[in-house]
Amino acid sequence: MTLALPELPYAYNALQPYISQATLLFHHGKHHRAYVQRTNELAAEAHLTYQSLEAIITKTAGQFAHQELFNNAAQACNHGIYWHSIRPGGGGEPHGKIAALIKACFGDYQTAAKQLKDAVMGQFGSGWTWLVLDGDRLEITNTSNADTPRAHGQTPLLVIDVWEHAYYLDYQNDRAVYADAIINHLLNWEFANQNLSRWEAENKDRTRYDAIAGIKQPI
Repeated sequence: MTLALPELPYAYNALQPYISQATLLFHHGKHHRAYVQRTNELAAEAHLTYQSLEAIITKTAGQFAHQELFNNAAQACNHGIYWHSIRPGGGGEPHGKIAALIKACFGDYQTAAKQLKDAVMGQFGSGWTWLVLDGDRLEITNTSNADTPRAHGQTPLLVIDVWEHAYYLDYQNDRAVYADAIINHLLNWEFANQNLSRWEAENKDRTRYDAIAGIKQPI
C-alpha cells in the first residue's frame, strides 16, 4: 500500500483569520500532496514502497544516494506534524504535563514563547522550528529545508513551518506577524501533551525526566 495524503484535522477555512483558506489549499493540497506523491515514486525505486514515513526517514538519513527520497519523506512527515501542531482556538498558555515541563526547562511560558519566536525569526531561509524532547529535556531547535528531528534522535512535540509557502499569501515577508499568530492563537498544546504521553509510554525508565518535570512516581 502506497502512502496517501492525510486529510487535514479541520476544514480549510477553520484557521482564519490567522491562516487563510487559500494558503491551506495551496500548502496542503499542492505542496504536501507533491511531497507524498514524490515519496511514493522514489520509495518504489528504492524498494521501500511498504515502509512508513518514519522508517523511510531512518533508512535514508545521511545517505547521499537517497537524498531526494529522504527530503520528500521528511517533508511529508514534517507537514503531517505541522497540521496537528495548530488548531482553531489554540495558542497561549499551555496546560497539562507540557506546562509543567516548560516551567521546569524554561522557567515560565513567556520565556519559552519568546525563545520559540526568536527561533522562527532566526531560521535563515526555509525550514522548521520545533519543540522537541532531546533525551529527557525540552529543547527549541531549528532544522533547515527538509531536515527533521527524527533523523537526530529527538522526539518532536510541536512544529512551526518556516517555509515561505506557509505564510507568504497571508503575511508576505512579515514572518514575525506569522510567528505571533501561530504562537498566540493556533498552537495545539493538546497535541504536544499527546506526543509527550506517547513518549512516556515508550520510555518507562525516565527517573531523570520525572525529576525535571516535578512528576511524582507512585509509591
